[in-house]
Formats: sequence, C-alpha cells, structure tokens
Amino acid sequence: MGFAVLLALLLIVGAVVARPRPGRARGMSDLDAEADANRWVVRLGGSLSAPDVRTRAGADVIASQALAAASERLRTAREELATARTAAEYALVTRTAVEGLRHVSTARTSLGLDQAEAEPDALTRIG
Repeated sequence: MGFAVLLALLLIVGAVVARPRPGRARGMSDLDAEADANRWVVRLGGSLSAPDVRTRAGADVIASQALAAASERLRTAREELATARTAAEYALVTRTAVEGLRHVSTARTSLGLDQAEAEPDALTRIG
C-alpha cells in the first residue's frame, strides 16, 4: 500500500513538472523572444532619431503628435523590456514597439516622406 501511494505521488509530481509552460509563445524560447523584442525596441529608437523626421515635424501637428505617441511607446517598451522574463512578456514588448513604429509611419506619411524604410512587411505580420 505504501509503495502504491509513493508511486502515485511521483506520477503526479512528474506530470506537473512535465507540463508545458504557458510563456512559450509560438515555440520561441525566452531568450529568442527577448532578442526579438530588443530588436524591435532598438528599431523604434532608431526610427525616432532619424533627422529627416524630427526636423520636419515641428511645423506639422499630426506628425508632432504621432512622434510624441511613438516616443511614449518607446519609453513604455523600454520599461517593459527591463522587467520582462517570459516569452509572453517579451511579446508584449514587441507589440508596444511595433505600435510605436506605426506612429512613426503616420508621422512620415503626414510629412510626405518615403514609407519604404519606415513600414516593412514585418510590421503587418506582427499585428
């Protein structure tokens, strides 16, 4: 009887340990998700530092508002990245950064600048 209880207990513990973790989105490891999120945050930061957008945006209200929103998304994404630990949390960082890139794209459209470098196909795939 004692052996059966011990065996049942071991099976239960094994099932709990072997259960898939919820943070593993799309088969991506936490490190892969972190690298991907970091890449999008860096890309957003680079888009905001582009001189052609910043210098022309002062006279355009829509562009100024879009760049302010993008800057806020960059700040938020950096904060989220600093505290993220799971693939799901890194996915949130990625979504925030992509949202910021969409604001940069709005600013570039308002200013009549080329969209080819501002809105790649990847932005539409991320969602």
